Amino acid sequence: MPGLSHSDALEEFPQCIERLESQAIGAGVSSQTAREVLASAEYLERVIELDRRQPEFTTTFADYLNRRVNDQRVSKGRELLQQHDELLDRVTHETGVPAPYLVAFWGLETNFGAYFGKMPVPSSLATLACDQRRSEFFTEQLIAALRIIDEGAIPAEQMEGSWAGAMGHVQFMPTVFLRHAVDGDGDGKRDLWNSLPDAMMSAGHFLQDLGWDEDYRWGREVLLPDNFDYELADGRKLTLEEWRELGVTDAFGNALANEPIKASLVVPSGHRGPAFLAYRNFNVIMGWNRSEFYAIAVGHLADRIAGAGKLQNPPPEDLPALSRDNILAIQKALNEEGFDTGTPDGIMGPKTRDAIRSYQSANNLVADGYPGDAVLESLGITL
Repeated sequence: MPGLSHSDALEEFPQCIERLESQAIGAGVSSQTAREVLASAEYLERVIELDRRQPEFTTTFADYLNRRVNDQRVSKGRELLQQHDELLDRVTHETGVPAPYLVAFWGLETNFGAYFGKMPVPSSLATLACDQRRSEFFTEQLIAALRIIDEGAIPAEQMEGSWAGAMGHVQFMPTVFLRHAVDGDGDGKRDLWNSLPDAMMSAGHFLQDLGWDEDYRWGREVLLPDNFDYELADGRKLTLEEWRELGVTDAFGNALANEPIKASLVVPSGHRGPAFLAYRNFNVIMGWNRSEFYAIAVGHLADRIAGAGKLQNPPPEDLPALSRDNILAIQKALNEEGFDTGTPDGIMGPKTRDAIRSYQSANNLVADGYPGDAVLESLGITL
């Protein structure tokens, strides 16, 4: 129901619910669950508002990381690591995922279970399924949620989560729940809301299924030599030996290990900020959430919980938060200069970063793919 007024959307909602009920039953949901749960589903205008809301400004890496990896969260994470050591050791033994990572995901997703979200999941998903913008995706999620209710994991009236349907301690979407949630406490149910063993074991199995490599960490902070060629931060994977030969060291200036493991270089704040070598598990974390900022935050929080200190080169806090209009202007200007960003959309994706890197290289700027002051000035863009 895109573009409909609230009253029009309310008017069409009952007919949509009838269609969803038929689809759910056709997909194997019991007729009783489909009928009873969807009969109680309400159209939530607030959910549509949240789905449509796009932040005016992008978040800088410094702001993102400092909000999510702070002393309070690290301290709480270390406390919970000790408190639940027996459970976490069991999950690690079964899945290969180290305990600090499990606690880090838990901390980032719900602040260690402090907030799961208060939206009624069946109503949220029904509202989104009846809205044409992403109807197919949310119809699939709604049917999955009904199947979860069908299996007895949780009563419909207790199924609360985020506005988009993410649920429980580790904020699984319903389809992820069905595929990866497990019964970790042996009570015959998969309860990610009230059972921490279920939640932690499910998180471990999800990461294992995504391809977690138990032999290596997520990545590490590194130092780059003067006059480093930042074009190498384009996603290419080199061995640690090859990075060492290029002058890259660990965060304390020590030589990198002579290991065959491959890594890509990530510079989330450009050449002025920290640099990271990202291993295979970095991509596994991004299978949970497709954000480089998120993956670094999980990895760094896990390191801190395990006893490591803060970043040796913290991200600069004076970099501007670019608005979507700013990014649109950058994309249009680059396209006009012959550096293809694709169709301008105001989102700083890989293609835009590649175009920025090519533009920087062609104009004798540090080719870090970051739209810093020099790029903006060169393109004639004023914030």
